[in-house]
Amino acid sequence: MEKSQRSQSFSAIENSHEEERDEKLKQDDDQSRAIMLIQTGGTIDKDYPRSIGGYAFEIGSSAAQSILERMNLAMPVEYGSVFRKDSQEINDWDRELLSQVCQASTQSRILITHGTDSMIDTAAYLAKKRLPKTIILTGAFRPEKFKDSDADFNVGVAIGALQTIQIHDVFVAMNGRVYWWNEVTRNQETGQFICKLK
Repeated sequence: MEKSQRSQSFSAIENSHEEERDEKLKQDDDQSRAIMLIQTGGTIDKDYPRSIGGYAFEIGSSAAQSILERMNLAMPVEYGSVFRKDSQEINDWDRELLSQVCQASTQSRILITHGTDSMIDTAAYLAKKRLPKTIILTGAFRPEKFKDSDADFNVGVAIGALQTIQIHDVFVAMNGRVYWWNEVTRNQETGQFICKLK
């Protein structure tokens, strides 16, 4: 084999190895940024009644899934639904099931959509499990189906936080801020999620 042919052959091998390495790095990066989205119900998922003569809102399919599919995210997302409840109806049996699903997930970054009334309670329950995950709970004050809903914004804030927070803990993302589970409370007059006074 002539010298120029050997050089071309080695160059082709090197290029092939570089392409394989780049693809592996891309796959590893995608996996490290992968997100598990878990639906539990709440106002964010409320939909207009489908039954004839119905008047009460029903909890429908995952609003956050619809939002994320519209966003065309640059990372893989796995979708799941543990239950579909008004958050006032969620109990510790439900929370235990939710924690088991989080534990079993292959993703270390988890977004949970949840009703606002007991979101902080669920965050505290999950935090006490000390799961090796970064978990953020979010929701909405108005259903995603409403034109003036805060759902898209809250989900976007939560996704951004999941990509930047580097520690395993539980957080709440509402009203444009991200709080540690034990540093958030509700303003009784406005309903806003605010930092707990120390």
